[in-house]
Amino acid sequence: MSTEHAHHLDNPDASGPPPRFEVVATVPRAPQIPENAEAMTILVTLPPGSEGSPPHRHSGPAYGYVVEGEIVFELEGEPPRVIKAGQGFWEPGGDVIHYQDGNNLADAESAFVVTMFCAPGQPMLVPVSAEELEQRRDRRAPRP
Repeated sequence: MSTEHAHHLDNPDASGPPPRFEVVATVPRAPQIPENAEAMTILVTLPPGSEGSPPHRHSGPAYGYVVEGEIVFELEGEPPRVIKAGQGFWEPGGDVIHYQDGNNLADAESAFVVTMFCAPGQPMLVPVSAEELEQRRDRRAPRP
């Protein structure tokens, strides 16, 4: 969704100020959502210095928003990046490895909300084995 999709509907019965809409993030080409997907929204709170989940993948796309602190986010083929409170992220799911979602802060919690669209009968996330990580290491962006 681009900023031209931001909107306000006049409400003649409103007694207070109108709601504010702010586009947090957009996805230029939304990924395919698995047929009959289960949508699930979770809040993840990472303790100070937490590395987050081990490398994994999701059966469908995921869209998220950092509500507190900052996280290190890394998908296969992309360099790690820091996402701060108030910023959004997404991942396509499927065969893409999600390498990192750890807390970038050593002295404070970080938290994010994520909505995932899981294929029916599939777990929310599937860990990637050390063997597969080695087989696909050429797909990981170079690290400093």
